[in-house]
Amino acid sequence: MSLAGKVAIVTGSGRGLGLSYAQELARRGASVVVNDVDAEAAADAVAAVEAVGGRAVPVVAPVGPTETATELVNAAVDRFGRLDVLVTNAGVLRDTVLWKMSDDDFDTVVTVHLRGTFTTAREAVRHMRQAGEGGRIICIGSPTGQRGNFGQTNYAAAKAGIVGMVRTWALELARAGITANAVVPVAATAMTATVPYFAAAVRAEANGEPMPQFFRQQLGFGTADDAAGLVAFLSSDAAAAVTGQVIGVGGDRLQIWTHPEAALTAHREGGWTYDALCQEWPSTFAAAAQSVGERFPDLPGEFRPATS
Repeated sequence: MSLAGKVAIVTGSGRGLGLSYAQELARRGASVVVNDVDAEAAADAVAAVEAVGGRAVPVVAPVGPTETATELVNAAVDRFGRLDVLVTNAGVLRDTVLWKMSDDDFDTVVTVHLRGTFTTAREAVRHMRQAGEGGRIICIGSPTGQRGNFGQTNYAAAKAGIVGMVRTWALELARAGITANAVVPVAATAMTATVPYFAAAVRAEANGEPMPQFFRQQLGFGTADDAAGLVAFLSSDAAAAVTGQVIGVGGDRLQIWTHPEAALTAHREGGWTYDALCQEWPSTFAAAAQSVGERFPDLPGEFRPATS
């Protein structure tokens, strides 16, 4: 199903996953507003979109401020006459453990990821509702927002918040024919290139070699382009009934993440007092306690990083 005639904004699309999303949308016929804080990266992204036969216009600005959101929507409407799709991909990292994390570390990540998603979605939705032709909001999440990750308090909070907003927006926007979904990609990018566990996969991709099947199949870890098809699908008329979903994609794997549900429910007449919990927790509740963080299988020997 073609995206011909549709117009999309992709934040953080100067490189990496965002650029792959922009190019795939263009291949399917959409015109694209690309965005980056680096003017050269934004210009290169425009050229990359045009190289696959698409049309693009750059907006060089950091997401987060309302002014940037307005500029992005205005660019879409002024240059291409409409707005159908918003992909909120822009992000930064400021990783450190809780007791070392500064206010600036926290605020910077939350501003770009969470506030940036909010402000751009709000501005896009205002236009889409007024236009009356529906639309697509696609927000980029992370496994860290689903399960947590050591040293990423700020990033985990922002990505978990994005999922909460998406589920809320799916309810609020349904009558306007606007869908809202979150995509959770796992791919070889600048953010994963420094993780030793993924070194063999990142090296293969950098060398233009096929990524080993262990990564693509068992880990659902692939290239940025592997995640782009899902973004294009969610942008299309074929996905008109898909909303409020959190969908993981990477390598050869696609996953639909569950909405949080109670893992165990128990009742006690008179309520759960301190003494009752001390007595009952080990036998009734401990086995249902949920794991945290990602748990990866042991790397096969040929993919293990060399040790000095």
